[in-house]
Amino acid sequence: MRIITPVLAGFLCVQSFGLPIQRAEAFIQNNREPQTDDLRNSDLFLQQATHVSTKPTREQKLRVEALLARMTLEEKIGQMTNLVIDTITTGKDQDIRVDPAKLEKAILKYGVGSFQNVHSQALPAEKWREIIGQIQETSQKTRLGIPNIYGIDSIHGANYVRGSTLFPQEIGMAATWNPALMQRAAEIAAAETRAAGIPWSFSPVLDVGRQPLWPRLWETFGEDTYLTQVMGVAFVRGLEGDDLSSPTHVAACLKHYVGYSFPLSGRDRTPAWIPENYLREYFLPSFTAAVRAGAHTIMVNSAEVNGVPGHINRYLLTDVLRGELGFQGFVVTDYEDVKKLVSQWHVAADEKEATRLAVMAGIDMNMTPHDFSFNENLLSLVKEGKVPMSRIDEAVRRILRVKFELGLFEKAMPDAALVSKIGTDQSRQVALEAARESMTLLKNTKNLLPLSKDSKVLVTGPTANSLLSLNNGWTYVWQGNNADLYPRDRPTILQAIEAKVGKSVTFVPGTTLDREINIDEAARAASNADVAVVCLGEGAYTETPGNLTDLTLSEAQLKLAAAIEATGKPVVLVLVEGRPRVINRIVDAAGAILMAYNPGNEGGSAVADVLFGDYNPGGRLPFTYPRTPNGLITYDHKLFETEATGSGNAAFAPQFEFGHGLSYTTFNYSNLRLDRKQVPINGQVNLSVTVTNSGQRGGKEVVLLYVRERVASLSPAGKRVKRFAKIYLDPGQSRELAFTLRRDDLSFIGTDNKPTVEAGDFDVMVGNLTDSFSLQAGQKQIPSGMQKRPRK
Repeated sequence: MRIITPVLAGFLCVQSFGLPIQRAEAFIQNNREPQTDDLRNSDLFLQQATHVSTKPTREQKLRVEALLARMTLEEKIGQMTNLVIDTITTGKDQDIRVDPAKLEKAILKYGVGSFQNVHSQALPAEKWREIIGQIQETSQKTRLGIPNIYGIDSIHGANYVRGSTLFPQEIGMAATWNPALMQRAAEIAAAETRAAGIPWSFSPVLDVGRQPLWPRLWETFGEDTYLTQVMGVAFVRGLEGDDLSSPTHVAACLKHYVGYSFPLSGRDRTPAWIPENYLREYFLPSFTAAVRAGAHTIMVNSAEVNGVPGHINRYLLTDVLRGELGFQGFVVTDYEDVKKLVSQWHVAADEKEATRLAVMAGIDMNMTPHDFSFNENLLSLVKEGKVPMSRIDEAVRRILRVKFELGLFEKAMPDAALVSKIGTDQSRQVALEAARESMTLLKNTKNLLPLSKDSKVLVTGPTANSLLSLNNGWTYVWQGNNADLYPRDRPTILQAIEAKVGKSVTFVPGTTLDREINIDEAARAASNADVAVVCLGEGAYTETPGNLTDLTLSEAQLKLAAAIEATGKPVVLVLVEGRPRVINRIVDAAGAILMAYNPGNEGGSAVADVLFGDYNPGGRLPFTYPRTPNGLITYDHKLFETEATGSGNAAFAPQFEFGHGLSYTTFNYSNLRLDRKQVPINGQVNLSVTVTNSGQRGGKEVVLLYVRERVASLSPAGKRVKRFAKIYLDPGQSRELAFTLRRDDLSFIGTDNKPTVEAGDFDVMVGNLTDSFSLQAGQKQIPSGMQKRPRK
């Protein structure tokens, strides 16, 4: 048995990517852990990664202040302006090119200091470098030669750079429960983005996905606050590294601060109603952790919370973000949202007033993004005394500091040789491992999976032969729906299965996403097959175009699955979807169900590897999978919410629980031990548990540690994740894992909106084991080795 010490307790993930690449590849290909003691854990990861100094150095301060003192008001406002690429280009698609006259107007006349986005679709790195190189050259022609900062949405890789490495979307990365893998994926995304000349990424999304209807759920790390904290910090550290000026790193942009992901209706950019203590309990911690991890920029919630649009919420943007969290970087609006304060939220009579409200609330840079109205309005507001020069200087100081830290003043464009590092075989291997680790086996009756490669297989369903479904939005175009831009050398699920079993595969589409094609033909083909793989789910979408009024999977797809199941042949459902679509009508008759999420361009191979046993699945659901359209509830609900009562409240259960995920092997938990039963209120408790691979195959297990407070002044959650670990075990191998819980882990946000710790009894749950301890008021901590052990 191998014992993991308390110092390394919590999340155990092999940092294989610090090894030589050959060794890392061996790990990926063999689904095994390299022999190394370099292990990571969720607690230690946060402790180390969230103590990054964000204060500018004395030299940085001097450089910024010297430059700021030389700037005119117009030049300062130009630095606060962000325009879309359309304003300086002509042409379209791959023929886009800079219009010199437009570019000179934007930079030489208005001093615009930032541009963003794509015109319509992803471009090759060489084309990006051509465009951004011209932007930087023109910026050098200005009086002070201040470089431009270009930003783009690198959401699951450098997804607007042709030929780049694409990873699972955030919801899939969350299912890996592997922050080291998330950090490595972000490092690759950063390097490939920066190689194209782009130093700023509008990622990660740190909204917590507690509303499954929301069309951006797949852009989140799921419904749990702690998991989002850990994975979000990993994303930030991967993007920014230890040296932001490095040619392989970019500035992160945390979005969308804060509460954006919890609209009451589930529809994008609609009102959220969140009590402040709930906001602080569930939605603020991920941003707090990422700020402490050194993130340099933040994008604002593009909707409203409690009736106040995010862009004029001074309390959240200034009092909380600056005053409490200590954020040092700059805040940027979302797309066109100052204008929408007039046209959509109706909180300002005109754009000039909207500009004043936003800037005074704490906005530093505005995505105008199509014209120069912001420049003109803000100039007038300052001259009229409605916006003080001190607020302008404050915003510009923050922007200049980030540009200095990015090294843009010394070298605005990275070496062209870095382009050759985009989309390498090594990077694709990391993406494949991420896709494999995300695969979550939800059901496997009578060990239907893995399938024999000698089987006659029917493949059917609308997501079987679609790279669009494997990737979803933010892939080559905003909605991810241009099939012509996808690579031809990445297999769909169908093509990957064909590569496994050859001519023993029959494909009948059955349906589109929402329309029947040939269900009867698919059913007849199933009758002649040994097994049917039915690929269901969603197409590509994001933001408002993805709005739904019902989470139920389309009737056409449900009818297809039911028809195949009616043949009596074994059925494997593969769900390729960004949010949990309701499938209760077809669950019981399915022999196996595999949740694939949106695994990226390597996802077809990952699905086939799991189906045919070349990879042992180990993903876990990062959200609660609902059984019915109105059965939307998170795992950390109050216990009474799901219990049957004498007054007619029926018992409730989701289709699949948060944290659920099966393997081709089995794991047993034993020997849950706490080092003390009575814990001082300011003390800590150390605990350990043994995990054993009791099956016949090596595999990875996600160990989740939940804590429940039995009684509290605010009704407590049934359980909350406080630590997790991911370990690899050979058959028969055991490991003892050690965890430490501290005061902060036992607190909640009280009605005064402050962390509260109360004496009382707490339950600790790991696997099928439970133990408890009491938090005692007024006691001092006694070293665990000095405590008297109770007699047995």
